[in-house]
Amino acid sequence: MKDIAKRFPENPLLSPPDILPSREGLQISCLLNPGVFRFDGKTWMIVRVAERPAQKENSISFPILTEAGIEIIEIPLNDPELDSKDARVIKYKGVNYLTTLSHLRLVCSDDGHKFFEPKGYPLLIGEGFLESFGIEDCRVSYIEGVYYLTYTAVSPNGVGVGLRITTDWKNFESHGMIFPPHNKDCAIFEEKINGLFYALHRPSSVEIGGNYIWIASSPDGIHWGNHQCVLKTREGLWDSARIGAGASPIKTDKGWLAIYHGANQNHQYCLGAFLMDLDNPSKVIARTEDPIMVPTEKYELTGFFGNVVFTNGHIVNPDGDTIAVFYGASDEFVCGAEFSIKEIFSLLHFY
Repeated sequence: MKDIAKRFPENPLLSPPDILPSREGLQISCLLNPGVFRFDGKTWMIVRVAERPAQKENSISFPILTEAGIEIIEIPLNDPELDSKDARVIKYKGVNYLTTLSHLRLVCSDDGHKFFEPKGYPLLIGEGFLESFGIEDCRVSYIEGVYYLTYTAVSPNGVGVGLRITTDWKNFESHGMIFPPHNKDCAIFEEKINGLFYALHRPSSVEIGGNYIWIASSPDGIHWGNHQCVLKTREGLWDSARIGAGASPIKTDKGWLAIYHGANQNHQYCLGAFLMDLDNPSKVIARTEDPIMVPTEKYELTGFFGNVVFTNGHIVNPDGDTIAVFYGASDEFVCGAEFSIKEIFSLLHFY
């Protein structure tokens, strides 16, 4: 497998000790999968912050959001109705819960490498029952002066896509759930095509079909239809188990270039790329055979959930060729790497 990522020497850019918990009694377990955007002359990330209480011996505890605020649930490890084999999800009395509660936190940087938490900007937390298990993995699209935030909304009813919009990052307008469960990995194109908004998304199917990338269109960025499957998993390859879109596709003279994640049966997450037609993005015209990034560094191989590189944020640099890709490593750290668009194109196989 060829890895063309030029990792930032400062990696990890952010680790759990670098951020303060949102409230007393919680600890930050991991930082994950930032959305990325330019604002006020700086590079910004909206980072997923996953928290839980300090764990006690012989029990497991985790937070959920209720109307009254954060509630802590604690279960003895010897409870016969508890299944806690997965570090991310537990099952108790037939109900699934997340071991952590995620919110979204803003950080910014003058140079795109050293990030700090600015004053005066709110953290974004779940709102209502459909976000009671937290909000995760935000992607940011800037369209006609408005920032569109698509994120994973988690609740006992399942995993869907929520939408909030802002112009100043201090005031937000919520549009609730725009793609119902089970759906995630939603990235809105940063330009209308023939007068319509377009978005990649990832519905999941267990019995028939699979975890494939779909595309949808919208007249207003809120109400979506004309859903079409555009990219599927490939048996025996690095993206055999599931795939999902990264950040907003990049407009090039050859087509819309999308970076995506793929996982195999061993839960190794790598990055690849595909290309869509400029005028008809439901038509995929090229795809990389091998991944463009593979977990190789220690911070990518070991962590909360190891062997993972996962992106939903990037910045195209002023030279028009290099991309600064920000990614989650091992479900614990936030890192950065640089890619060349020309080099990615050299690895694409055109249909």
